[in-house]
Amino acid sequence: MGWVLVLVCRIVCVVVLGLLSSHGLVVQEQQLSRDFYTDSCPNVERIVRNVVAQKLKENPTSAPGALRLFFHDCFVEGCDASVLISSTEKNIAEKDADINKSLPGDGFDVFFRVKRALESQCPNVVSCADVMAMATRDLVSMVGGPSWEVLKGRRDGLISKASRVAGNLPTVNMTVDQLILLFHSKGLSPADMVTLSGGHTIGFAHCNEFMYRIYNYNKTYQVDPTMNPSYASTLRSACPREGLDPDVVAVNDVSTPTAFDNAYYQNVKRGFALLATDQILYGDPRTSAYVNLFATSQDKFFNFFGLSMIRLGNAGVKTGNQGEIRRDCGVFNN
Repeated sequence: MGWVLVLVCRIVCVVVLGLLSSHGLVVQEQQLSRDFYTDSCPNVERIVRNVVAQKLKENPTSAPGALRLFFHDCFVEGCDASVLISSTEKNIAEKDADINKSLPGDGFDVFFRVKRALESQCPNVVSCADVMAMATRDLVSMVGGPSWEVLKGRRDGLISKASRVAGNLPTVNMTVDQLILLFHSKGLSPADMVTLSGGHTIGFAHCNEFMYRIYNYNKTYQVDPTMNPSYASTLRSACPREGLDPDVVAVNDVSTPTAFDNAYYQNVKRGFALLATDQILYGDPRTSAYVNLFATSQDKFFNFFGLSMIRLGNAGVKTGNQGEIRRDCGVFNN
């Protein structure tokens, strides 16, 4: 009987693994590894770090720019660097979808710089998708945030279409229910959602992303009642209704805008969240506990953030024979 049970177990395991592999849930985990480039590009981490450090010296906004870009990439088509592809006459690429048009140029530039440096040392070896994962990690760490281990072996995607972006990224008017469902569709939990939102401790937003909160909010309130009145007044000065400069931005974190820390959560509790999708996290029992936890302990936030970034970085990745290793991050090889 023993050999029968073993045979049944093997059959069941093969079937289950086959089903998981068909959804990309097992093969990807097995093929991503910490030492993927040990032989083919042994200095990959050092090269990435050096280029990132130089770029950050030139422009401190490179960190929030890269972090936002990495998030937008992983939520559409998976973490495959599809957001870096340039549009052509025959194809409007992901980066030119309306929601992506405000993605900062410094985010793109740092990834392209790293790729060029790697191509000079290890041609046709390191994917743009892995470049994005490593460079984002290093930038976050260099502005005071946590570090985490980036497993490598991602391949670059072969599809980048603006038409596939809608519905795959959070928008400023989403409810907590909608946000939870969206993150769940990417394999991320409510805890991951609150944690990754903490990336707004650095960076900025354009006026049109929060104007509706500070002018004619509804029939009862001129200003969103969850926003601190003095904060709203300051934002009104920066973003007037008449003669608004579309290039004007406001920092996400009014306390320590250039440092990666837990001040974002403290601001949310005080009504100093810039975006409505940040503020509502404190008003829902499914997410408020995490806001309280991270506002109290930066160490816990950092621990959660590293783990959530690992999970985000594994979302929908291509491995093995899937995709390609682009020579230029902005153009498909063929």
